[in-house]
Amino acid sequence: MDFVALTISFLKMLSSFVGSYGFGIILLTIIIRLALWPLGVSQQRSMRMMQTLQPKLKALQDRYKSDPQMLQKKMMEFYKDHKFNPMAGCLPMLIQLPVFILLYSALMSPQFIQMAGDSKFLFINRLDATLRGNAGVPYDGSFASSKNAYFNTSKTAIVYFDGGNKLDDVKFNSKKALKVQGDIIPGETIDFKISLDELDLKYSQLEKVQKIETTITDSTTREVEKVIFTRDGDILKAQVPTIISKTNFHMDVLILIVIFGLTMYISQKIMMASNKNQKLDPQQEAIQKSMGTMMPIMLTATFVFIPIPAGVLLYLISSNIIQVIQTIMINKQIDCEEASKKTSKINGNATNVIDAEFRE
Repeated sequence: MDFVALTISFLKMLSSFVGSYGFGIILLTIIIRLALWPLGVSQQRSMRMMQTLQPKLKALQDRYKSDPQMLQKKMMEFYKDHKFNPMAGCLPMLIQLPVFILLYSALMSPQFIQMAGDSKFLFINRLDATLRGNAGVPYDGSFASSKNAYFNTSKTAIVYFDGGNKLDDVKFNSKKALKVQGDIIPGETIDFKISLDELDLKYSQLEKVQKIETTITDSTTREVEKVIFTRDGDILKAQVPTIISKTNFHMDVLILIVIFGLTMYISQKIMMASNKNQKLDPQQEAIQKSMGTMMPIMLTATFVFIPIPAGVLLYLISSNIIQVIQTIMINKQIDCEEASKKTSKINGNATNVIDAEFRE
């Protein structure tokens, strides 16, 4: 099953509903966050319980610090007695990881670039753009390439037969059907070839093939061009001109990276502030403060060097903003539940006192 193709199809459906691929990505984020709402509640409850149990856990660690095996056993018993799962807080993040990978793969794929790579949204010029991109223009008939470029075809081709007939969506037999003949010299023509046997056709059909049209992608720059291959014996060949690749700096993507860092920092602060009434161990409190500051900085710096498409950054920013709203709402819900429990407990104690006095 092609999950990348399914992701693109789902994103296309959402985008047609809301009017743009930018809003489609935001709607996808909302859907994912709503689906993970129960896990978000579980995560917040886990954090609250962890902070409540921290003093007892610290005492346990101090008591058995010289006996690691016994400490491990006592900690497992401690978690079991209090019905606490220390991994519960990590589950929402782990579930979102495949979604991030799928969206990243989808927006970096030739299918999306061909379909909506040049889509604009607010100040974003292209949803498929990374911080540093090449100067090549898709579908202009030439590649802005380098000597280390790597090319591949789409999964299918349009095949033209003798007599003017044609067949759409003919599959290639392998992912490495495309070959480059000779060296790649930027500024000079690239010679491509595809063996006729790479077409998923009957022998009787192969004999009548005259030419094919397919999409070629430069995987290093993600530039896409439609190329026509003509038959020469048992091979299909094509020549495509190239220009020397130049790197462009996309300021709109840099702004997105900065906004991502800020929203993640705010999200971390909100999550820590929501638990300020819980007394923490000084060492753990220092670690939490350090992580709340360093993690946004580290991830933001990472995205400066790793090519992340603008559409994926839009997803991450939307996710951070929704995370802040979720955290506030969930913590209010938990606070109301705890207040209700305290009220019930106080009323129960008062009732017991009144009953005792009445019996006397």
